[in-house]
Amino acid sequence: MFALFVVVLLAVEVVALIVLAMVATDVPVLTLVPGIPLTFLVALLARRWFDSVAYRMRRLSPEAIAAQRTRRPATDSPEDLSRSIVERATEIRRTLAESPSEIRVEMCTLGYRACVNDMITLTHLANEEFPRANFLRRLRLRRARKKATDALAGAREALPPGALRATRQEHQ
Repeated sequence: MFALFVVVLLAVEVVALIVLAMVATDVPVLTLVPGIPLTFLVALLARRWFDSVAYRMRRLSPEAIAAQRTRRPATDSPEDLSRSIVERATEIRRTLAESPSEIRVEMCTLGYRACVNDMITLTHLANEEFPRANFLRRLRLRRARKKATDALAGAREALPPGALRATRQEHQ
């Protein structure tokens, strides 16, 4: 998308210079030609600045993270939801296996709570689908629920005692 924007911008500049040369013959158009590579250079520098990690980190805030909550599309299958829960629970366990800071423990606690909410959704989806499912589908639904439950249990065991009571922000 960036490349398309730069190409269009440069093309517009070239066309504007050509039209200016044809319409206003007394204007020295050749003095404006260095503006084309200068525009290209400014675009590259702006992209480097705005794509930098430092710039994105300055724009990141807890409010932005909290506002970024998106609803899962209704097309999520129980297997996809289970896979997501297992993946996140495994990451929580891995993070807590290291010696995490207080902030990481809080973030893992928030992630665990999100996994629990997804587990509730998974249970509802599986319960809705279970009565009309054939034998193999029922086995897959049970297996998906079991994997997610086991992963959540492992993540819960990895959390330090008292981590789920209340986060530091909830105490204030």
